Amino acid sequence: MKAIQITYITLRLILGGFMIYGGIHKFEAPIPSPVEVVEKAANFKAPSQESTLQKILYISGAKQTGYFWQVLGVCEILFGALLILQYTGFIGAVFLLPITLHIFLFHAFLEPDETAELLQTAGLLGINMALVLRERKKWKDLLWIKPV
Repeated sequence: MKAIQITYITLRLILGGFMIYGGIHKFEAPIPSPVEVVEKAANFKAPSQESTLQKILYISGAKQTGYFWQVLGVCEILFGALLILQYTGFIGAVFLLPITLHIFLFHAFLEPDETAELLQTAGLLGINMALVLRERKKWKDLLWIKPV
């Protein structure tokens, strides 16, 4: 029993650490201007570089909104911290689930040839799902309405 608890604590720390690390990195580089994005994208017009162009346009588009990239970073930091704290771990795992799913799908569709990153993000999604499913007794009644 203790080994399982230690395993889940370790998984929470791993996922929370990854999210906090990723969230902090969202604020490190300045947001490129739209002209810089267009100039960078122009370098990847060849059909063989289409996936690189898609990644550049997707990430740059999120940054160009003026809020989305920063909100995502704040959410990763906040939910990662909730996950690391003992009493808020479940709510942190629930809030992080759509973010880890999105990260995995980004890598699955835009970087399918990057096997190591795909496995890493699949692992993070798996950890997140395991943490949420571990507490299914707490939230099961929210999803299945019992007849009166």
